[in-house]
Amino acid sequence: MLEIYERGVEGPREVEARIVLDHQQRDRGRLRTHALDGREVRIFLERGKPLLVGELLRSQCGKYVLVEGAEEPVTKASCDNWLTFSRACYHLGNRHVKMQIGERWLRIAPDHVLEELLTLLGLSLVQERAVFVPETGAYSHGHQHH
Repeated sequence: MLEIYERGVEGPREVEARIVLDHQQRDRGRLRTHALDGREVRIFLERGKPLLVGELLRSQCGKYVLVEGAEEPVTKASCDNWLTFSRACYHLGNRHVKMQIGERWLRIAPDHVLEELLTLLGLSLVQERAVFVPETGAYSHGHQHH
């Protein structure tokens, strides 16, 4: 079993184990999961700062664990018009919806009400499986663009 108490390890390290987590699991400060090799991994970190895809964690015994993103069902909405796209981001943000934002595309967790809103605003929707990396927010510590 690997117990994790440290995150954000920098520099090249030999990865001992890999864990694949969806966006909800990456939001948790306390988590019990399994590495790809089957070993149990227990995470004990500060709450309120999501784990980042590609982040290295250090176990209590000094081994390094890499966080990978799990592919999960998402709705991708896109359009060619910046004003339409901006309006969609405004309306979703006003509802505090977690979203991943790209250049005139966004991803959300599947939700038929929000999908109808996006369609009414003029965006095209596609259901897909992808690693969902929502924006962490302006006031969080881990904000970065991908």
